[in-house]
Amino acid sequence: MKNKYIETSLETKIGKFTIRVYKEKEGKETVVMYTEHIDPSQAVLARIHSECLTGDIFKSLRCDCGQQLEQSLKMISRSGNGVLVYLRQEGRGIGLFEKIKAYQLQYQGYDTYEANVMLGHMPDARKYNWAYVALFDLKIKKIRLITNNPEKIKDIEKLGIEVTQRVSLNIGPNKHNKRYFVTKRKKFKHLL
Repeated sequence: MKNKYIETSLETKIGKFTIRVYKEKEGKETVVMYTEHIDPSQAVLARIHSECLTGDIFKSLRCDCGQQLEQSLKMISRSGNGVLVYLRQEGRGIGLFEKIKAYQLQYQGYDTYEANVMLGHMPDARKYNWAYVALFDLKIKKIRLITNNPEKIKDIEKLGIEVTQRVSLNIGPNKHNKRYFVTKRKKFKHLL
């Protein structure tokens, strides 16, 4: 591979970051945004965020993904020693087309977990290998992980990244996603 990644500065309404993009063999691209200075001798504040087009871009009220992304970027910017890894694995890893099918089932009364299983998918099919690649390239071996998902912590630690602290995201439900929050807490064991 000639270029493992490409990067440049990116000024945003939240702050100034370096944006780095990895091109995966499958044609997907992993996006990394990090603060101007990274000190890997300390645990770096990190968010490993899975793509959610409906929440991140279109501001859907069915989930809290867009709010998590924005709040995480603010926390990372303020920390001065932080990184966001944006993984292209829509719908807990099932893709946008299948996610919209799952939404149809949710309108029929099924929850996220049940809908994914009914469509023949794992409830959560996400993988974090590219997060490891990005953190390794930045020489980051210890992180304070911004997450409410204890399984994500386990998966990241299995890859060899030490999670020294879980930093919670406190986003409340709205009338459109109350059931989603209940499912995340009861079936996915999120710490809400």
